[in-house]
Amino acid sequence: MSITQPLMTFHDGRKAPQLGFGTWQIPNEDAPAVIHTALEAGYRSIDTAYIYYNEAGVGKGIAQAGVPRDELFITTKVWNNRHGHDSTKAALQESLDRLQLDYVDLYLIHWPVPKENNYIEAWAALIQLRDEGRAKSIGVCNFQITHLQKLLDKTGVLPVVNQIELHPYFQQAELRAYHADNAIITEAWSPLGQGTLLTDPILSAIAHKHQVSTARIVLAWHIQLGNMVVPKSVTPSRIAENINIFGIHLNDDDMEQIAALHQDDGRIGPDPDLFHLMKG
Repeated sequence: MSITQPLMTFHDGRKAPQLGFGTWQIPNEDAPAVIHTALEAGYRSIDTAYIYYNEAGVGKGIAQAGVPRDELFITTKVWNNRHGHDSTKAALQESLDRLQLDYVDLYLIHWPVPKENNYIEAWAALIQLRDEGRAKSIGVCNFQITHLQKLLDKTGVLPVVNQIELHPYFQQAELRAYHADNAIITEAWSPLGQGTLLTDPILSAIAHKHQVSTARIVLAWHIQLGNMVVPKSVTPSRIAENINIFGIHLNDDDMEQIAALHQDDGRIGPDPDLFHLMKG
């Protein structure tokens, strides 16, 4: 199936589908079938990571689906224990081998791990990997403004994407404004708040008005904000539902009601300033 969806243009000139397919918590043995289902539904952007332990399954699913490589946008991420020039470069090659690919379209630093303070060295390695063509574009996940500014100050190169926790209960307005000022694309992980949003009465009322599911309303909100977004599901009907959002238009009142759902303590995942899990 072919679904026309918006493309985002990075500051390096490359483009990516605005909606991708996330693979967190999909077991390696299940990944080939799930990836095949997602590609059949029309997804062309697939997001994985070393720490998901499913790169081999994702790669197998990509190979079995038979979609031309130049139609796909594949993202993976370097884990916290591989920050360092040689270690980061080796980590990407290991990921490429598992994925059965010659390059990824986007390579991301998964967490800044400021306690270790090696993310600048890792970023310098990503710049080299980009220049070598093994990663077409480079970015980060979970970086705060201070971390992003340090990348710029030390290397002169900013990521094309910062993939962050973002959903109506945790909207990260200040960080998104910094991204906008510096031509960094905001990409949302946990876009549905790990399911916590699906029974929210405000969102449910908006969904009822539009005669669609609450999940589709939340994903449409992300798209309308201009975010890239990577929802995840293993259920074929929801995989298909999540990509069918491009005809939904939220009016100003809808957007204002959703904006009012933000909670300063709405973060579900770890605090990037504190998170320093090194085991991989």
